[in-house]
Amino acid sequence: MLLLKPINHLFGFLYHFTKLTYWVQTNSKKFIKSDFYTPYRDYSKRPFLYKDVMDHYNLGSNPVHYFEFGVASGVSFKWWLENNRHADSQFFGFDTFEGLPENWGGFYQKGAMSHGIPDISDERAKFYKGLFQETLVPFIEDRQAFLKLPIRKVIHLDADLFTATLFTLSQLYPYLNKGDILIYDEFSVANHEFKAMDLFQEVFYVKCKPVFAQNNFYQVAFEIQ
Repeated sequence: MLLLKPINHLFGFLYHFTKLTYWVQTNSKKFIKSDFYTPYRDYSKRPFLYKDVMDHYNLGSNPVHYFEFGVASGVSFKWWLENNRHADSQFFGFDTFEGLPENWGGFYQKGAMSHGIPDISDERAKFYKGLFQETLVPFIEDRQAFLKLPIRKVIHLDADLFTATLFTLSQLYPYLNKGDILIYDEFSVANHEFKAMDLFQEVFYVKCKPVFAQNNFYQVAFEIQ
């Protein structure tokens, strides 16, 4: 069985890559705005997607509850803090702050992308250090009433990993409202964030409307229907 493990992994990747390819073919024209197709990936374009989301939903002048899973150095987290100044907005960042808890892809090993907790003085921001499986459930148990408030949630899924992404979606599912926003940062990685999204929608019967995309669907935003 151990000899078959690499083959099983390859077939699993090909299966999800085929599903991703079909998804792109059937959904690429549904986006309000997308840069598909571009010949190369440019991470500096990620804020364009954030701005598209913010402008379209008028989030700059309204309160939001922003959740980021996979804070790393805090670049995206700080962008949302700086571009939404509403006093009633709250921002929550979840990360191990010790790097990836498992290998990701063929290049990033466990512990890669390690960063300390960002030094942010904004009182609206709070950080939770540890595996999501350790920190998210207590967070939800303590804040169920808060999570049910009729304030739009923006959930930024930047954990890279299938396991972390699917766990996060499954735990937040009872608190997702129509109009909430999901942002994936590595969506087109077929056997990680795409696989998590695909299973989440299939198992929980959640409908997500594609709205904005950058970098050939590497960064994608959806609206909960």
